[in-house]
Amino acid sequence: MLKITKKLTLNLKILRFFIIPTILVLTPFYNIQDVKSGLEFQWDQDSAYRRLKWFQKEDKKKFRNTIYFFYRPADRRSDLLKINLAIPKTFKSTLKNEKISFCKVKIGGFENRTKCLEDIPADIEITTDESGLRSVDIYPYSPIPSNKDNYAIVLKVFNPKKSGLYQFHSYGQSKGKSFSNYLGSWTIVID
Repeated sequence: MLKITKKLTLNLKILRFFIIPTILVLTPFYNIQDVKSGLEFQWDQDSAYRRLKWFQKEDKKKFRNTIYFFYRPADRRSDLLKINLAIPKTFKSTLKNEKISFCKVKIGGFENRTKCLEDIPADIEITTDESGLRSVDIYPYSPIPSNKDNYAIVLKVFNPKKSGLYQFHSYGQSKGKSFSNYLGSWTIVID
């Protein structure tokens, strides 16, 4: 009995000698690129920064993409007359008026998809200032109410050639005010 136990122990040591290095060598070749972390990291955690929800259909560079920038009820404190979307300089993609829309949206989840329920009629302007900063101004025909509905700006664009993080900022002009307030920011990831 003692001889069998010694032989079994020796076999396990030899087996460990071959299996552990094999696992260590093959681990870098295992494809773990499709793992989504669900963690967003900000360099400067400023208390004035508000993270807004977003959804994109494709995150690969140079692919056709549909990006939804959500305005949930908690993001709107009052009725909005004007919405401004500031686009980062590094997001090098062609923007066209006909590829930008504003709609009432159903935010998807595990069992259902994100989709526009109703298009909101609005005037859309794309502006570029002298420093090269682009922005999209949306003027809805009637004010966006601060009710329980979700709204979204929908961009249909080709992703930029460079991968990275792109931070979009949103400003809104409330009913009865002559200036725009900061509503929040979205950090889009392009791989």
